[in-house]
Amino acid sequence: MEGSLSVAVVTDSQVWDELLLALPQPHILQSWAWTALKAQTGWTAIRLAWRSAGDPAVAAAAILTRRLARRLPVAVAYVPKGPLLDWTDARLVEDVLSQIETEARRQHAIFIKIDPDVRSDTEVGREVSAMLRRRGWRPSAEQIQYRNTLISDLTADEDELLAAMKPKWRYNIRLAERKGVAVRPGTAADLPAFYAMYTETGGRDGFLVRPYAYYRAIWERFLADDLGHLLLAEVADRPIAGVFLFRFGPTAWYFYGASTDRNRELMPNYALQWAALCWAKAAGCSRYDWWGAPDALVESDPMWGVYRFKQGFGGTFTPWIGAWDFPARRAAYWAYSVAMPRVLAAMRRKQQAGQADGS
Repeated sequence: MEGSLSVAVVTDSQVWDELLLALPQPHILQSWAWTALKAQTGWTAIRLAWRSAGDPAVAAAAILTRRLARRLPVAVAYVPKGPLLDWTDARLVEDVLSQIETEARRQHAIFIKIDPDVRSDTEVGREVSAMLRRRGWRPSAEQIQYRNTLISDLTADEDELLAAMKPKWRYNIRLAERKGVAVRPGTAADLPAFYAMYTETGGRDGFLVRPYAYYRAIWERFLADDLGHLLLAEVADRPIAGVFLFRFGPTAWYFYGASTDRNRELMPNYALQWAALCWAKAAGCSRYDWWGAPDALVESDPMWGVYRFKQGFGGTFTPWIGAWDFPARRAAYWAYSVAMPRVLAAMRRKQQAGQADGS
């Protein structure tokens, strides 16, 4: 890359999203809507764009910051699925990382975390990881997003998408249709029913479910902006499963899935995912991100069953470099990431021992 870089704060939502869409691999988690909505959980956003000698933006990073104490200038910072740039341009990467590190210090952050979509199984991924280490970044013990995913190529036609699936998956899609499973688009009025199923799914599968207001704000915003899509699978007009999808630029993401224990033998989730793939393709997306895969492709991994389900639709395993932390304040970072977890673990062990003794 030639010429000096300038960096500026972007304060216009339309300018920001258009800027992202012109960069490689624009991500929904860097969009204006998503980062603005994080304010409801205590985050504030600053959006930086890098330009070179009057050229269009060559990099962007929406940096989220959250204070750890109201009266103390102590914070943590995060660039979800960013920064966005050409990761093959080593000089550009160095310049952008330098500015992000500076911004972390300016925000009085203990550390700043990034987790860009850079494949770990490529030469670029290995070079980026080596560069991060040289600059003092560390692989993070806390992965906010999934480290790995599966991706389906939507440039093929529908017959080719079906042919890429495992035979049992094609059979289950047809079975759901024969057994009366109907898939329809949902509206904002359907969100309470979807949330009820999502809560049931969380209780069954053991994942955290936030209050309804949190999801409603996200889902309603993205439905209104035509960047989200709700699909419901029904039997006799009664919802038994659903998915909420996002799209931004060339990619659609499957973030939220929900189902009840009723009529699972009718294979509604197979019909839903086929409808999701068709919707994403019709919306102009060239790839479908299944959002989540095991860290290791072994049957003992807790996500193995989820992986097998997604992989059966023809998804390709895609490993990312994962989350990396830059400790802007090294002593505080050690206390936050090492000492405090140890203290909390010791407190839990003591409490459990007391309970076992009947005290």
